Amino acid sequence: MVIAIDGPAGSGKSTIARLVAARLGFAYLDTGAMYRAVTLAALEQGVDPTDGASLGRLASTLSLRLEPANAPTGQSQSIVLLDARDISTEIRTAAVTAGVSQVSAHPEVREAMTSVQRSLATGRDAVLEGRDIGTVVFPDAEVKVFLTASSVERARRRRQQLVQQGISVPTDEVQRDIERRDGLDSSRAAAPLRKADDAVEIDTTHLSIEQVVEAVCSLARSVRVVW
Repeated sequence: MVIAIDGPAGSGKSTIARLVAARLGFAYLDTGAMYRAVTLAALEQGVDPTDGASLGRLASTLSLRLEPANAPTGQSQSIVLLDARDISTEIRTAAVTAGVSQVSAHPEVREAMTSVQRSLATGRDAVLEGRDIGTVVFPDAEVKVFLTASSVERARRRRQQLVQQGISVPTDEVQRDIERRDGLDSSRAAAPLRKADDAVEIDTTHLSIEQVVEAVCSLARSVRVVW
């Protein structure tokens, strides 16, 4: 079974996907981290973020591995390894966050990452989260969820994550960045952010993490007997 969780930045996708996977005994694949890794590699190698062909070639040559973080609360990000180097913290920097929407918008990059994502999840029980999992990567996923939340709430959550990393940014600045990314993600030509026609939308603005996790797990149980 594949559980596809899509939604805009800050809607809680990573936290919910990780906890759902842990509860059901599924593999968790943080696809957003993959695009962040490509963005980091592009910044380090000086690849022009507007050059889709070069970015696509770069993405297709990267050796990426995702490992679960020891985070019972679901708050920590995945451990991301690039050529055996732990880049988990580096891919969460402001520079990568600012550039990931532009880099991930290129069809060449998305094609390379979609291939990797399918190879990692096919034939196993997995939870994937991103912006096009239910529409492009796994359009036949048994369970599709689209998480939303107000931009104010998403900015509050994102700022809280940054503070935990020792980064102080005004909330209004974080909100502007989130709304900018919403615009880029929704308007890109390749695999734009949108809710799949058969996805269940869950507004997480006023819900606890546990409530959202249970809602997603209930959807999975309605399709197949799982824990």
